[in-house]
Amino acid sequence: MDSTSIHIPSLDKRQNCYANSLEINGCISQKKQRNLFASITAGEDKPFDFLGALLEGIVAGGTAGVVAEAALYPIDTIKTRLQAAHGGGKIMLKGLYSGLGGNLAGSLPASAIFVGVYEPLKQKLLKTLPENLSAVAHLTAGVVGGAISSIIRVPTEVVKQRLQTGQFASTSNAVRLIVAKDGFRGLYAGYGSFLLRDLPFDAVQFCIYEQLMMGYKIAAQRDLKGPEIALVGAFAGAITGAMTTPLDVVKTRLMVQGSGHQYRGIFDCLKTISKEEGFHALLKGIGPRVVWIGIGGSIFFGVLEKTKQVLAQRCPKSAVSFKQN
Repeated sequence: MDSTSIHIPSLDKRQNCYANSLEINGCISQKKQRNLFASITAGEDKPFDFLGALLEGIVAGGTAGVVAEAALYPIDTIKTRLQAAHGGGKIMLKGLYSGLGGNLAGSLPASAIFVGVYEPLKQKLLKTLPENLSAVAHLTAGVVGGAISSIIRVPTEVVKQRLQTGQFASTSNAVRLIVAKDGFRGLYAGYGSFLLRDLPFDAVQFCIYEQLMMGYKIAAQRDLKGPEIALVGAFAGAITGAMTTPLDVVKTRLMVQGSGHQYRGIFDCLKTISKEEGFHALLKGIGPRVVWIGIGGSIFFGVLEKTKQVLAQRCPKSAVSFKQN
């Protein structure tokens, strides 16, 4: 009687086969994750389009900066008045939009320059550095972008804060009188304290935002939606805003003091405030600042990413920063 032989793999072979299958699936999963990480950080593997990234950054940055500044200007004014008030001085709540026009005129080119420098430099560094040093790329690009844009941001900030504290009636009046009294150097009052505050602020805020975005995309295996981007931007802004409040207080005092020169510099300002008003004075305005920068971060990054997406759809050849594999 013939019998049909059926081959049954041994237990060891079946276990090896199962293990090999898991290894293959794990490799595929890791490959997908690496591809997604690469697409998030450096885009597709193609020649770097510096001009495209520069123009994209300028347009997106300028748009995001103006929208965020205009939407939250009253909160910024309250924060400035709280920080400028000595001791327990009260602040007025009138004229919360004082200096808005001049501020927007300066914020547009300043934000455009910052993002215009940040985006191409970030992308170039991400293509050059190892994947595990992506944070270095974000921090470096943030510092360089902040330093270059400060040429416009500082005079804008000086004029804005003098108007917010009621020292001048209009932007043109403020610029004319500051230059007449202190020369063009007067427009750069508190420049050192501004850099001390804004360079770490820009670097840390954008680094936190970029790292959270990358982690979120890897975990979700998809692009983030508008509300998710806004939430990440708000978190990055609020954390960074709280961390840099003491530096912001010093910057505000130095910028609004005018030619009186109550403070001789950054460290003298820190020492005087701590001695005369207590260390808690260095946290003045932290509430409005965290709210302002938190909401501002959600608006800024939300508008920034949306503008970049629109530009990518209209000019696909120049879109290098956020295509997905």
